[in-house]
Amino acid sequence: MLTTMTVQEFVSELASGSATPGGGSAAGLAGAQGAALLSMVCNLTIGRKKYADVEKEMLVALDQAETLRQRLIELIDEDVRAFDGVMAAYKLPKETPEQKTARSAAIQMGLKEATRTPMKTLQACVAVLELAPRVVAHGNPNVISDGGAGVLAAHAGMMTAALNVRINLNAIKDNIFVVEQSARMDELIARGDAAKETAWAIVTERLGM
Repeated sequence: MLTTMTVQEFVSELASGSATPGGGSAAGLAGAQGAALLSMVCNLTIGRKKYADVEKEMLVALDQAETLRQRLIELIDEDVRAFDGVMAAYKLPKETPEQKTARSAAIQMGLKEATRTPMKTLQACVAVLELAPRVVAHGNPNVISDGGAGVLAAHAGMMTAALNVRINLNAIKDNIFVVEQSARMDELIARGDAAKETAWAIVTERLGM
């Protein structure tokens, strides 16, 4: 499992000539880092008398950030499994017309699953971004830069996941599926971009940038 590797091991795997892990797993990691940094802001706000008036809100935000962090970590390995399924389908025999038909169907099925997984990552990253404005607006100002880093990490994860959705959609022949997933992706990106802009405006204002 990628999630049990050291940072050095994981980065080395990304750099290798293997098709997995790739951008999909990197998207999950970026999103998880974004969620973790929001958790950090919450943890450094909770329990301090100076921020007692926002403690309940930060406790709720911390729970949400931690749930998202765990989900995004799970998606790091889930993305590898989904794409390995596509690779296995491409290796199926194609000697006879029947084999070719079965192989083509397996590839298309695998590509759909390899689209759904980064879509889950994209959605989770958007959820992190939509949580961010609350955290950076009310969190401990001494770690607002860390909150801002979390915003950027989650947004990078979102856009990286979107790239993986798109490249798989480009190879799928089911037009209805492509149209539906493209619309969902566009909707999520619009939401994530809006949340990112809101959170980033708060960060820059609190930092005096």
